[in-house]
Amino acid sequence: MDNSTIDVDRPLIAQMPATARLRRAGDPALVGRLLAWYDANARVLPWRARKGRRPNPYHVWLSEIMLQQTTVAAVGPYFRRFIRRWPNVDALGRAEPDEVLHAWQGLGYYARARNLLRCARVVGTELGGRFPETEAELERLPGIGPYTAAAIAAIAFERPAAVVDGNVERVIARLYALEKPLPRARGRIRELAAALTPTRRPGDYAQAVMDLGSLVCTPREPACGRCPWADSCAARALGIAEELPRKPARPARPTLSAVAYVLVRDDGAVFLRRRAPTGLLGGMMEVPSSEWRDEGWTEDQARAAAPVSAPWRSLPGIVRHTFTHFHLEIRVLAGRVATAESLGDGAWAGRGRLHEFALPTVMKKVIRHAMASPPLAMDEEPANERR
Repeated sequence: MDNSTIDVDRPLIAQMPATARLRRAGDPALVGRLLAWYDANARVLPWRARKGRRPNPYHVWLSEIMLQQTTVAAVGPYFRRFIRRWPNVDALGRAEPDEVLHAWQGLGYYARARNLLRCARVVGTELGGRFPETEAELERLPGIGPYTAAAIAAIAFERPAAVVDGNVERVIARLYALEKPLPRARGRIRELAAALTPTRRPGDYAQAVMDLGSLVCTPREPACGRCPWADSCAARALGIAEELPRKPARPARPTLSAVAYVLVRDDGAVFLRRRAPTGLLGGMMEVPSSEWRDEGWTEDQARAAAPVSAPWRSLPGIVRHTFTHFHLEIRVLAGRVATAESLGDGAWAGRGRLHEFALPTVMKKVIRHAMASPPLAMDEEPANERR
């Protein structure tokens, strides 16, 4: 094909010779090939119903919330622990926020955990323990957006909803050789995905496309030889499958600075306080810390911002942590007090009890750093967390 004749505003598939063009959207042959592949190659996942059984809406909802911004491999152990501890949505709705946040540690994006509990309480108390079946009704629940609503509707209730996650975006962009980069291409991808979604077995179809993207149509080195849609894939025909979907260059992450104050009693207890209920790491416990800002902190500024008067000692080194959109560098000041003096809202975490508190990873790093530095060095560290 002469690339000089390509109209960049039209999908490449529309400009290819008729013999290489994709079958029209919604062609039962495409759906049939994919479902046959899925029947033979579907992943066995703890939240998926076995063949011939109805999916459990609670399992579908819980797994979809956990899988946002997280990998399947990471979610598996968390899902199993949640199900053992809270076997249904009513049980989860009766949990305390700290219990859920603590169980969520390591999955990140803690607003999901807060919304998980809010949603469980709405479903348990206002909806009689039953999830609604339509996308529109599901989207009214806390923490459920368009993608999650479509996934629950399709997988749990066999509604023909177009489920479009990152894997599906990649599959559709390659299937149609869409050159327009993300995120501008998302509207067109959603239209094409909706056109392909069948009315028969829509739940299996949704999971099949996601599995195809995860197992075969991978970001790098896609296994086109094992793909049930290989003969219909425009990007493969053009030799550009690995290049799609195109993405704009990511902006560099800025670096913010903060100060953390690790206050330890003579008996080894560490003072913790709760962060504000909204915002990043909302509702979780932390050692007192300063604002996170663009400019760094001088020694005098760090001491002036301390939450209480104490003989603060600046520890050597910097604690570094990376969030999705920025890096954070934290200098740590440590101090000891002899008694359990009043420090406002907060709690003293005694020796051996730090693991009982919902501490985000960044705060575990801070405490480990402090406890490894004289004169605060102690025998214990916070419980290890999988990364």
